Amino acid sequence: QVQLVESGGGLVQPGGSLRLSCAASGFTFSSYVMSWYRQAPGKERELVAAITRTGLLTNYVDSVKGRFTISRDNAKNTVYLQMSSLKPEDTAVYYCNAKGQAGSREYDYWGQGTLVTVSS
Repeated sequence: QVQLVESGGGLVQPGGSLRLSCAASGFTFSSYVMSWYRQAPGKERELVAAITRTGLLTNYVDSVKGRFTISRDNAKNTVYLQMSSLKPEDTAVYYCNAKGQAGSREYDYWGQGTLVTVSS
């Protein structure tokens, strides 16, 4: 059974930091590209950051560059999102995503989301 379980969300003041974690199970974690998405109230879900299978390459949406860092630990089957200098506009539900392929079949898994609220 595939599971992606996010944790680490909560209420933080502007300028603060949070670290999100996503623990994966039920699939070969190291074979999947891992990403963090977010969805703010009334807005579409957007890609925040992604990391390749080995962790050597990352990419970020422009609005978080220099503030967020995505990383992964393939030994622990976990992907992280370190968020710093948080702004109210970072308030959203953050989702963990895993994408992989076996032969011609593509796989796309989602976590249940964790809420991040940035407010004073």
